[in-house]
Amino acid sequence: MSGGVEVETPVDGSDPLTHYFHRSPEHCTLSFAAINKMRQNTQLCDVTLRVGVDGIHAHKVVLASTSPYFYAMFNDDMAERLQREVVLHDIDSTALQLLVEYSYTGEIHITEDNVQVLLPASSLLQMSSVREACCKFLMRQLHPSNCLGIRSFADAHACKELHRRSHRFALQNFQEVMNTEEFLLLPFTEVEELISNSQLNIASEEKVFLAVLSWVKHDVAERVQNIGKLLRHVRLPLMSRDFLMTAVDAETLVRESGECKELLLEAMKYHLLPEQRSALATERTAERRPEGIKPYIFAVGGGSLFAIHSECECYNPRCDRWQPIAPMLYRRSRSGVTGLGKLLYVVGGYDGASDLATAECYNPQLNKWSAITPMGTKRSCLGICGFDGLIYVCGGYDGASCLSSMERYDPLTGVWSSCPAMSTRRRYCRVAAIDNCIYALGGFDSTNYQSSVERLDPREGRWQLVPAMSSRRSSCGVAALDGLLYCVGGNDGTMCMSSGERFNVRRNAWEPIASMHSRRSTHEVVACDGSLLALGGNDGSSSLNSVEKYDVRLNKWTLMTSMLTRRSSVGAAVLECFNIERNLTSSSSSLSNTSPPTTSPPSITKNI
Repeated sequence: MSGGVEVETPVDGSDPLTHYFHRSPEHCTLSFAAINKMRQNTQLCDVTLRVGVDGIHAHKVVLASTSPYFYAMFNDDMAERLQREVVLHDIDSTALQLLVEYSYTGEIHITEDNVQVLLPASSLLQMSSVREACCKFLMRQLHPSNCLGIRSFADAHACKELHRRSHRFALQNFQEVMNTEEFLLLPFTEVEELISNSQLNIASEEKVFLAVLSWVKHDVAERVQNIGKLLRHVRLPLMSRDFLMTAVDAETLVRESGECKELLLEAMKYHLLPEQRSALATERTAERRPEGIKPYIFAVGGGSLFAIHSECECYNPRCDRWQPIAPMLYRRSRSGVTGLGKLLYVVGGYDGASDLATAECYNPQLNKWSAITPMGTKRSCLGICGFDGLIYVCGGYDGASCLSSMERYDPLTGVWSSCPAMSTRRRYCRVAAIDNCIYALGGFDSTNYQSSVERLDPREGRWQLVPAMSSRRSSCGVAALDGLLYCVGGNDGTMCMSSGERFNVRRNAWEPIASMHSRRSTHEVVACDGSLLALGGNDGSSSLNSVEKYDVRLNKWTLMTSMLTRRSSVGAAVLECFNIERNLTSSSSSLSNTSPPTTSPPSITKNI
């Protein structure tokens, strides 16, 4: 063996004149290569591993050095310790050959053809590095068509991390998984485990119902007894009314089950009594929250100089970055914007020529806007909030007068309904929901700038005055955070303001907070990750693209990365979604991340 490293001073500090230190970095590699050559030539081998008719020659010391199983066999008081031939059971001969070679070379080639025998064999021989490599290989092979099989395989061999990853993959890709043969062949308990999970990733709850129906009908005679137990985990109240009537109620299997009919009645009651949804809340009325969703802030429309925007952008707080998204169907400033469920809603506004009644919603998974039912009244400068699965809008301007009226939109039915009117006409008012009530703050009544505040309890159906703010504020920014109602900036009739205050619902009183860096009106304030962010607006002379963040604990505002566009009369809201950057990239390539994979599934799952 050649090659080495000589050093003048030995590591033990002895005299270099009387000592010479030599080290060969390649010693272990070359030695094991020589030992492996001897194994291949059956030289100095002291054991033969026998699996069926196949025999594998090896050296006990090498096997014991890499496998705790063989170490115990050849060192403890076992019969095999003195045997030159050892018969092994419950292990594949091909896998054993690969693992013996690995013991000598430290290398192994894992493929779709051998991983299913290699993983249990490496588990038996306690060769943890190979076992982990097999698991990593399978993780890379996860696909909607095979993840359930890999999950079952991982469970059978106690591979906890692989089981966790494959189960999470099945949850995140359920809309594709539900259409596979593996799903249809699952036992009842595993189907129940999947559909009951609150992290199940689906575009709508209708998909879960269809999955249950497909599974039951795959073997209806055996499985019909379970339809009620499974439907208990389907969130029927969150389905559209049309689907409940045309698909769920029309399904014979549902009609023939007393338990299913009770669940359907519960869902219809939730639809028919929207003002009582808080009281009717159950686990079936809660939106699922898939793992991996994060809050994003969306800035929508607005205007700058003589332009009114249809362009929109979103902000990722985790990387402090703004990015454009698809433009709205209409140009809008002075609109109402709110997030509800998986969608962003934009209502009313002004397009440069007239006030609008139209509304639209944005799906961040598709990066696409779609029109929804228009309001009953044209409204710009309106107040808006989402509460109990409904969108409430109030006040505003219809092109002729300030409004006090209120209406609400139910996404489940696509219908707008009238609500009790406020006691005061309010243009440029702001609205927020807190403590099961809706608060309307400030605004302009065509004569006076308002400091008054009133609240609506939807269950009682009437507005009540609450203590007024310390300042008159029109077009202020309002958000609820940690049980407190914050109001920041606005116009008091003489100037744009930077001051802020908050309302303590329990104490029924207002208290001041630190002022922003900039004076702002027609801006937006949103709550995100325990902080407030103020976006855009007007400082009295120009439109702003600046953003600042309020730290509740420090009572301090900090400047953040500015928006891409100056936006006064902007709309903004927070929406939780998956990696929207990926969705924007895929949509720009005319691909949706909800589309089936374009690559062929790995063949590995056909046998797992």
